[in-house]
Amino acid sequence: MAVSEEYARLLRRATSAALATALTLAVSKAIAWWLSGSVSLLGGLTDSLLDGVASLLNLLAVRYALHPADADHRFGHGKAEAMAGLGQSVFICISALIVGSQGIERLLHPEPLGAPLAGVLVMLLSLAMTAALLTYQRHVIRKTGSTAIRADSLHYRSDLLLNSSILLALVLSWLGLAHADALFGIGIAFYILWSALTIAREASAVLMDSSLPASITREMAGLATAVPDVLGCHDLRTRVSGNQWFVQIHIDLPDNMPLSLAHENCERVSRAITRAYPHAEVLVHADPAGLRALRPAP
Repeated sequence: MAVSEEYARLLRRATSAALATALTLAVSKAIAWWLSGSVSLLGGLTDSLLDGVASLLNLLAVRYALHPADADHRFGHGKAEAMAGLGQSVFICISALIVGSQGIERLLHPEPLGAPLAGVLVMLLSLAMTAALLTYQRHVIRKTGSTAIRADSLHYRSDLLLNSSILLALVLSWLGLAHADALFGIGIAFYILWSALTIAREASAVLMDSSLPASITREMAGLATAVPDVLGCHDLRTRVSGNQWFVQIHIDLPDNMPLSLAHENCERVSRAITRAYPHAEVLVHADPAGLRALRPAP
């Protein structure tokens, strides 16, 4: 299945926007952390730096995934998106460990914050930029269903909560609650770790060829059996690779049906499913209905 120009354009723009946002926020947080010494801000800086690395990998992986199928990759390169998501989870785990260790260190050896106002202003900027990026990513996911952009969006959603927590920690520390910064830093580390595990689980499902949800496969079976002359269907198998769905289905046709008509019915089933699910590439196999009695019960 060819990748549409609109799909490719949306993915390229989304990955470029994520990388630009991460790098801009990393520079801003680095300046604010240097002025304030906040552990929470260090956590935000570490997270933004790793976001930048992850988004760069995501950008490269998505561009590779957009390459059309070739002689060595007959089903396309879509799984590169899931590999990018798995790589992101590793980077996010590293950031969680760094932030958590710094939070414990500051909890044991508290230090007053310097220039808290700079940190507050930077976090307000972070919240605005992250919210704008998430809005665009939601639009892209709705249009493409991309695994890589969904993984990217998941950890930027966690960044939104992370940045809100950092802002609250800075304000509380500014008001004299000395341990707030360290405690929030430790809490943020646990949240980042949980986000990493969620991303890894979703990416692994794609790499392990998990089937589409049962509700979708039931709908596909219903579309197949609604075609005239189709007496039933079985052995419906599905898997996902990037934005492409690969579907295999066997349909039961009358025993004495001419081969040309059987072929036409296979094409009708394929068209019925792809009309409902444009991302699906459907392979239909015709079986004589008389063989149903010989098949083992499911």
